[in-house]
Amino acid sequence: MTKLYLVRHGETVDNAAKILQGQEPGRLNQTGVRQAEEVRDRMRNAAIDVFMASDLHRAVQTCEIIAEPHHKPVETTTLLRERDWGDFTGRYIPDLQAVREWPQNVESLEAIKERARRFLAMVRTRYEGKTVLAVGHGIVNKAVQSVYFDKPMNEVEKMGNAEVRVLML
Repeated sequence: MTKLYLVRHGETVDNAAKILQGQEPGRLNQTGVRQAEEVRDRMRNAAIDVFMASDLHRAVQTCEIIAEPHHKPVETTTLLRERDWGDFTGRYIPDLQAVREWPQNVESLEAIKERARRFLAMVRTRYEGKTVLAVGHGIVNKAVQSVYFDKPMNEVEKMGNAEVRVLML
């Protein structure tokens, strides 16, 4: 059995400003760094074999902070990238609530769930019997849990910044 610690990155400058980041790199603000440090301190003595993150900077930065006492490298994967929001990227989130028609270049939920399926399959096969800590993003982490629990994404509770959930694969 493989143990997966699924983590959402710490708060970013754009999270605090309510800007839709999508697949922009992003960077942690002071609160986000502190959140990642709190996870690091709680998991300091956990036996973790592999640290991985989305290849977006905010996730890598969070994972590097958490992995620090373990002296292990952080692997990156595009499978954990956040949803591609297309033309919505960089927009102020409250302004989007009234939008009725979405741009064609917004990544579909099915496409995100397919990435989540591939991520879970990769972790199961490549890291069988190991403990993996993976840092992703709000929507993609919902998709991972949606696939894992076989339930619609809107039934998966949103993860807070630097929240950790455990999945047994």
